[in-house]
Amino acid sequence: MRYSPEHKAETHARIVRKASVRLREKGAHGVGVADLMKEAGLTHGGFYAHFESRDALVVEAFGYAIDRSVERWRKLLDELPPQKRLAAIVDGYLSTEHRDDPGHGCAVPALGAEIARESAKTRKAFAAKLEELIDLFADYIADVPRKTAHKRASAMLATLMGTIVMARITGSGELSEEILNSGREVALAVANGDGAAAKTSARAPLKRPLKKVAGVKR
Repeated sequence: MRYSPEHKAETHARIVRKASVRLREKGAHGVGVADLMKEAGLTHGGFYAHFESRDALVVEAFGYAIDRSVERWRKLLDELPPQKRLAAIVDGYLSTEHRDDPGHGCAVPALGAEIARESAKTRKAFAAKLEELIDLFADYIADVPRKTAHKRASAMLATLMGTIVMARITGSGELSEEILNSGREVALAVANGDGAAAKTSARAPLKRPLKKVAGVKR
């Protein structure tokens, strides 16, 4: 049976949408093609009518998740007074709701560690989407040059991502809450360029050659 281009496009979009949730929940290698297709209400055999490879689906599903995140953030932040926007980013990202629902949260902490081990082509596609997220946050760091805003946004996002990963690892108890609270303070300080949290810390010189420390070789 031959389907119309519109039907194929709708089916393709449904697969991507469902996959974006499952991949964030289970990880890039935690769910198979058959499971993804079943989730979309389709058979395994129809997969290659829509995607040239599993990696192609992963990249597209990741892109879909980031695009939806950017849309939601933009809508939320544009409705807030400028002085409340950075706090809204930090509080929203480091909420218990985001911690407890990775399937509908930011795709970068959910999939980033796995993607770092993928092919250069896959990493490049992910990096482009990550850049879009950094650019979004930089748009809301006001009263500084664009280059400074971009640096602060990069550091803020790195702090947010690391915090949410650690909070998820530790569950929902007291330590997890402490990690979220600490992350909020540091991320907001970094975004605002406040105090020591936004500066590079001074390091004491190594007393031993680097190659002899913790098995690191040069």
